[in-house]
Amino acid sequence: MKPTIVLVGRPNVGKSTLFNRLTKSRDALVHDQPGLTRDRHYGHGKIGDKPFLVVDTGGFEPVADTGILAEMARQTLQAVDEGDAIVFMVDGRAGLTPQDHLIADRLRRTGRPVHLAVNKTEGLISTNAILDFHELGLGQPMPISGAHGEGIAELVEIVLADFQTGTEETAEDDHPKIAIVGRPNVGKSTLVNTLVGEERVIAFDQPGTTRDSIYVDFERDGRGYTLIDTAGVRRKGKVFEAVEKFSVIKTLQAIEDANVVILVLDAQQEVSDQDAHLAGFILEAGRALVVVVNKWDNLDDYQRERIKKELERRMIFLSFARFHFISALRGSGIGPVLKSVDEAYRAAMAKLPTPKLTQVLHDAVTRHAPPKSGFFRPKPKYAHQGGSNPPIIVIHGNHLEVVNNTYKRYLENTFREYFQLMGTPLKVEFKGNVNPYEGKKAAPLTERELKKVHRDHRRRRRMFG
Repeated sequence: MKPTIVLVGRPNVGKSTLFNRLTKSRDALVHDQPGLTRDRHYGHGKIGDKPFLVVDTGGFEPVADTGILAEMARQTLQAVDEGDAIVFMVDGRAGLTPQDHLIADRLRRTGRPVHLAVNKTEGLISTNAILDFHELGLGQPMPISGAHGEGIAELVEIVLADFQTGTEETAEDDHPKIAIVGRPNVGKSTLVNTLVGEERVIAFDQPGTTRDSIYVDFERDGRGYTLIDTAGVRRKGKVFEAVEKFSVIKTLQAIEDANVVILVLDAQQEVSDQDAHLAGFILEAGRALVVVVNKWDNLDDYQRERIKKELERRMIFLSFARFHFISALRGSGIGPVLKSVDEAYRAAMAKLPTPKLTQVLHDAVTRHAPPKSGFFRPKPKYAHQGGSNPPIIVIHGNHLEVVNNTYKRYLENTFREYFQLMGTPLKVEFKGNVNPYEGKKAAPLTERELKKVHRDHRRRRRMFG
């Protein structure tokens, strides 16, 4: 499971800037105005071959007891409680403040590993910039610049040193782990109980009954499975209003830990932005997927047709996944769900032979050559598998950097259809051929070679005047 790094600090110390650099995105808003970040942001980060989850939090006011600042503080503390490591960010240009002392004292009591990062130190003498922050008693302060990328790799290496990280692949003979995710009160725990055949987890019609990820082992037709029942993921605006303490981070970690994800939707509610965002996170994590639309038994034909059209419109990017329409409470439509899980798991862990991949690539290029870009036409030459869970196909050739997204999707669909990779995302990566002489200086000409060059030059002058 990927470790989770939580970014904590006063308002306007650069947490969102660091978040964007770690995730290689612009998901967090960045502005000079303090307090711009209020909700938590979650993202994927990777340094070298070490992946992790990173959480951006709002400006931390530990003494606030009312209003939006108190809500932001509560959100930050929840993220701290659920994180694996904390990066406490301070401002190297503003210097040490009383509020930094208060935050340090509060973080020290959590028992989590805390790493002190002194931001905005670009252009400063690092030893002078961090000198005052030794006073916080949180170990060696590390000078960084979130805006310029200075010291970031070293910081993350130190933070992740105590965690086992790397490419997560499950052996083919391991039984699949299935994360069941969705908004609160869509019937996730009821589905778990129905699949297992007993009241294994609490199922209640109050949103937020499940507050942590629960792992349940069971066997069906001689095959083992592990189900992961997760807390409901609310839309951001509802997080502040929730009285119960549910865990978004635990849900996202469960997705990372799973081989296959069952996304549960409520047929009695509209397909929401939060459903689409959660599906997008599953897709970004590269997890195999089965979509289950629950509470289907209470709808008439008109409502069912309307929901199906809405799913086609809002979830068009999940065309690789199987959709099932069920009633978890009554047990109707459950049978095919595990068959789709097995199908998605086999596709996610499939071994794709290089000769077959290359042949499929050549056939695809023969049928539809990649379009030219300027003077160059991409020339794919061969393909091989670069990983599984999800399957990664690496294509080598010339000028592949100009392949557009439309042609990339064409190749993805071609590979998916030939190898029957239903239920899993598929990633196609391009690598151009390397020029062995690139970057090398030519050896100086010998005296004999120089004389020949001069003779050729004189001969051309005589011929052409």
